[in-house]
Order: sequence, then structure tokens, then C-alpha cells
Amino acid sequence: MATLNVAILGQGRSGRDIHGAYLSKNPEHFRIVATVDLIEERRQRSAKEYGCDVYADYRELMKRTDIDLVVNALPSHLHVPVTLEFLKAGFNVLCEKPLAHTVADVNRLIAASQRSGKVLAVFQQSRYAPYFVQIQKVIASGVLGRIVQINMAWNGFARRWDWQTLQRMNGGNLLNTGPHPLDQALHLYGEGMPKVFCRMDRVNTYGDAEDHVKLILTGDGHPLIDLEISSCAPFPGFLYDIYGSRGGLRATMTSVEWKYFVPEEAPEQKLIVDPLSKPDGTPAYCSEQLPWREEKWTPSEADGGAFTTATGGLYGQLYRTLTTGVPLEVTPQQVRRQIAVIEECRRQNPHIY
Repeated sequence: MATLNVAILGQGRSGRDIHGAYLSKNPEHFRIVATVDLIEERRQRSAKEYGCDVYADYRELMKRTDIDLVVNALPSHLHVPVTLEFLKAGFNVLCEKPLAHTVADVNRLIAASQRSGKVLAVFQQSRYAPYFVQIQKVIASGVLGRIVQINMAWNGFARRWDWQTLQRMNGGNLLNTGPHPLDQALHLYGEGMPKVFCRMDRVNTYGDAEDHVKLILTGDGHPLIDLEISSCAPFPGFLYDIYGSRGGLRATMTSVEWKYFVPEEAPEQKLIVDPLSKPDGTPAYCSEQLPWREEKWTPSEADGGAFTTATGGLYGQLYRTLTTGVPLEVTPQQVRRQIAVIEECRRQNPHIY
């Protein structure tokens, strides 16, 4: 079994606490051989934690020939230019989200990957979260019937004052948190570019980017998707609330519940135009008792936490791509559609952008 040599660009919350934490615990598949960070303390810490080489300048890595994968966990505005440099230099790259600011930038990255013959992967690990995998299983089973609407609320209450609140650094809720639910939403939406309605606001942030987003995706033959990514909700509810023609589903990251009826078990009905009456002749309301079936899923110990399991799912798939050549499951082309949606959201909100 091959062990891949990995270099991590950045030792902040993503580079250290997500990528470094996962890779260092999976030595049978990955070996951290180098990290890059401008901050001396972070470089020295990573040298002790991983036993790796450290650099202040990422360009020093390009002199090496032993690196199988570069993880770009630098600040968001550096994702495109630095990823481009490494692709052109002949390295496989896993880039943190958001991949890019514009579709044009995604096109540049895809073209560079194709020219070099190297893999461009995007860290959209929420596709592999156990709760989302279960939601897809329920929908695919058909028990909910035709899916009419999918409500998603990735909400909370927070005031932020770090670099991720700044437009010039690709900050804001839509580019920070948004790539996770948007990847899931577009996966459930299906093929094609949806019609987009979006309203953004700047409320509690100390930067100039949005911290409240309302986004609706629609299209003929597709479910309506209502997505909120707000930092103004002190009483957040369910992550998912799905309506179907035979039932519905609601979910958090730790629980999925669904309720549905089987048509063959339901009372037979037909359209009645005449006024409805009770047995005593008084007016009646149109109602019935449906034989609901209810089911629930919670993660097992084997599933682990949603975030850790999702990270493992994406890295496991990327490992297979790099060692056996199987196609990526989360592709740059899929992420391109996500960035197209985000671009349209910005266009509709000139008061913010």
C-alpha cells in the first residue's frame, strides 16, 4: 500500500486543525513531509508535531521531487494564484474551499490541471458527512415520493472580526460557510444550472462582506431549494427540512427523521365537488387519518463525528484517485457550478458587492 508524501500550505485553523490533524493520524496512507507558514511559531510547532521540513516561502517546495500532494490551506484569496503555480509546476493539488472567486478563475485552474495532467481536487468534504449520506439514501428509496422543496438552514448567531469578514480576502458567509451547503444543495438539485434568487445583508460583521444570506434555487423538474446561511439566528433549528408528495424528512448533523405513507395503505379518496357533511348533516372539513410510517437514523460509533468522517471520506476518495486513477467524485467541474451560483448572488446584491 503506497504512502503519499504531502506538503501543507498554511498552519492555521484549516491547515493544522483539519488537514494536519487528519493526515498525521493516517500514516498508512499519508506522510506529512513539509509545511509552509509565514509565522515562525507555527513552523516550529508543525516541525515538532509532524517531524517534517518547514518553509516560510512556498516556492521552496517546487525544488522538491518527492511530494505527491500539495494541500493549499492558505487564506482564501490565495487559493487561485498559488494553486495555479503548483499545477503548472507539475504537482497534484487539493485546494481548500472556496476554490475561487469567479467562474473564470475556475476555468483557469481546470485548464492548468488538464495541461499538466495533474489532479486538481477541492476540499468539499461535506459531501461525505454521514447525515448527508443518509438523507440521500432516504430520498433515493422513493418513500417520500416526489421531492417538492428542500429547506436548508446553516444558521447561528455570531459576530466576527477576522480576515474572513473581508471581501478583498474572499470572506463573507457565502464563501466561508456557503461552499458546504451549496455543494450539498446542488448535488440534491441535480444536473443543470438553477435559477437563482439571493438577498444578502451585512449585520453583525466587523468587515465589509455579508453575514446573512437567503438563497433560493429553482428549475423545472427540480425541487425548490431554500438555503439560509445566517449569523443572525440565535435559535437555529433543523439543518434540513424536506417536503415530499408522500412525506417528509428533517435532519441535524446527528439525527435524521423521516415520516411517510404508503399509497396502498392509505384510504381511497376521490374528488368531491359537493359540500362535505358530517353524519349529522353539519358542515365537515376535508380530513383523513393517514397510516404514517416513521423512521429515524442516528450515527453509529463507526460513523464517528460528522466532520471527521466527512474529512476521511474525501481524503479516502482522493487517495484512491492518486494511487489507482479512479475518477474524482467531487470534481472541479461540479464546483464550477457552485461558483457560478455565488457569482450570480453577488450580481443581485450590488449594495454589498
